[in-house]
Amino acid sequence: MQHDTIAAMAKKIVVANWKMNPPSFREAKKLFEAEKKAAAALARRVTVVIAPPALYLRALASLVRGASTAFAAQNVHWESAGAFTGEMSCLQARDAKAAYALVGHAERRAAGETNDDARKKVAACLGAGLTPVLCIGEAARNAEGAHFDYVREQLRIGTADVPQGKVGKLIVAYEPVWAIGAAAAMKPRDMHEMAIFIRKVLAEAHGEGALSVTILYGGAVDSTNAAAMLEEGDVDGLLVGRASIEAERFRILLNAVAER
Repeated sequence: MQHDTIAAMAKKIVVANWKMNPPSFREAKKLFEAEKKAAAALARRVTVVIAPPALYLRALASLVRGASTAFAAQNVHWESAGAFTGEMSCLQARDAKAAYALVGHAERRAAGETNDDARKKVAACLGAGLTPVLCIGEAARNAEGAHFDYVREQLRIGTADVPQGKVGKLIVAYEPVWAIGAAAAMKPRDMHEMAIFIRKVLAEAHGEGALSVTILYGGAVDSTNAAAMLEEGDVDGLLVGRASIEAERFRILLNAVAER
């Protein structure tokens, strides 16, 4: 109940994961300018974090004056330098003006990223001053509740190297794989149950400080379900994919978040 009250009062976070979109920097700049304007209008109520393709990150960050919009890297490597062709280190992401980094996104996991990889990336982010957004979520659910074991393992391993007292600097984004790109999001009350479970697992491993960890929901989220998810789902914000690459659709979603 205490977290519900605090969460209702706190500023919400919306992370816009552009994935591998748009196809040109000209279009990326146009999209960003529109989303930056929408974010600025709601800056007192919503923190907007844009996660563009790495190629656009530095150039878009140079367009920001003020703190209405922050940036995230879509992926980072756990090593600070070396022979890792095609990768980006946490230090490089920081230098390009990212303040956050997605870790263990479902699409990265589908391409082979493991819980152990996520563990090393989370620790590397915290060591470099980036806020890791640890993405977790099951591919399917069954009546036996095996998805809880799956999520517990993702959390247990992914946060195993989080230094004592630093779990509060972590963001957890729950995005059930079966809801990503689906016609409808999961039910808010089901998300509420999962949020309680996430905090319980983290508290068991990292102490009571984990009870205040920031939790986001992702998966088929848009303006039609955002408010209900925030009001009933016990989450602090949203990880938005598909709705973030259409400026007007994203503006309407932000308004729904701000007006909840």
